[in-house]
Amino acid sequence: MTEYAPKQLLHLVFGGELENLDDVTFKDMGNLDIVGIFPDYNSAHKAWEEKARETMDFAQIRYFIVHMHKLLDPEDA
Repeated sequence: MTEYAPKQLLHLVFGGELENLDDVTFKDMGNLDIVGIFPDYNSAHKAWEEKARETMDFAQIRYFIVHMHKLLDPEDA
């Protein structure tokens, strides 16, 4: 019997300081915080939420979740 392994749906969590709150342009590209790559949305969301809470007093800092699996295989998206 073959075991079923769920498909990896990779997600990247990263963030940094924005130039302004109306756009997603980072103030310093060399200073982005790469939190990590996660195997599913739930674990990525948990990491995103932790970083967002840590930086909530700094309005210009934002964190994002990128659905890497959609970039790697756009036909599956």
